[in-house]
Amino acid sequence: MKRIFSLICLSLLLAGTGYAQTGKRQPVRKGKAGVNLSLWKNLSTQRTDTVGSTFFNLGIFSAMNRLNGLGVNALGAVVGRDMNGAQFSGISNMVGGSMRGVQMAGITNINGNNLSGLSVAGLVGITGNHAQGAVFSGLANITGDNSSGVIAGGLLNITGDKTAGVQLAGLANISGGNFAGVTASGLLNVAGGDMRGIQISGLGNITGGTSAGVQLAPLNVAVRAKGLQIGLVNYYKEKLDGFQLGLVNANPNTKVQMMLFGGNATKLNLAARFKNKLFYTILGGGTHFLDFSDKFSGSLFYRAGLELPVYKQLFISGDLGYQHAETFRNKDYGFPARLYSLQTRINLEYRLTAKSGVFVTGGYGWDRHYNKNAAFDKGVIVEGGVVLF
Repeated sequence: MKRIFSLICLSLLLAGTGYAQTGKRQPVRKGKAGVNLSLWKNLSTQRTDTVGSTFFNLGIFSAMNRLNGLGVNALGAVVGRDMNGAQFSGISNMVGGSMRGVQMAGITNINGNNLSGLSVAGLVGITGNHAQGAVFSGLANITGDNSSGVIAGGLLNITGDKTAGVQLAGLANISGGNFAGVTASGLLNVAGGDMRGIQISGLGNITGGTSAGVQLAPLNVAVRAKGLQIGLVNYYKEKLDGFQLGLVNANPNTKVQMMLFGGNATKLNLAARFKNKLFYTILGGGTHFLDFSDKFSGSLFYRAGLELPVYKQLFISGDLGYQHAETFRNKDYGFPARLYSLQTRINLEYRLTAKSGVFVTGGYGWDRHYNKNAAFDKGVIVEGGVVLF
């Protein structure tokens, strides 16, 4: 058996190197297909200048003109033109033309033109033009032109122009042009053009054109927004045709106004009001949630509401609010250490000058325990103060 196997291997080697039975090298015929058993580039059954295609490749490191079939290499393989089939390498696969099929490598897959199918790399996947199908890499995926399908990178996905499908990254997804589909990352999503679909990230979503769909992150930014922006801070530059839900909703016309006021809920308060044409949000804090005679107690609050003009410089507004209070007490004093309050208010505001105004507030609040479904207190809210524009 060993002798027969040796004769078979010798025959393949002679056939691949172009030797006939006469022992003389024969000219390579254009379009010839064959088997490439390779130790290294020219230490193989096919020379690197073979013009035809390879239908089976097995080796340590291989170089060939075209692969139409199966290639398996311990280190890597270089295909000068197209690869159609399946390619597996311990380190890298490099294709000068297009890849159609399956590619798997321990470190990197590089395709000079298009990719169509499945590509899996331990670290980096690079495609010069269009990637279509599923691309997975442990570190990053880079596509020079368009991409469609599923692209997942451990840290980063970068596409040069249009992107459609699903992008998943541990750190960031960056598309130089338009994006359509779902993009999710741990830190940042960026679309240089328009976005149609859903952006979800742990820190921010940025769309250089029109965001048509949903942006969900602590910070959402778009030139134009059509749909929903949901986050802590939402910003659009030119136009909003939809709805913003956040602690701060802003645009170039948003006015930031300071508020100083006192009342029976929290005695002294300082807040910032982010005022748009009709809607506003308020972020602030106060001191002495309990009486002045007690030890220090404070609160943080958020309110969102709607303001309408009544007559000349007189405005009416209504809002809903949430307040967190720290009493710094324990149960021995009869007070819980912390409470939350749900509040509703009606406000009347008079503009004294272009830069100042005064207001009075009437409302109602419900103070509740965090650790049990029970009310601690409830009652009327009365406040008054000044606004600085």
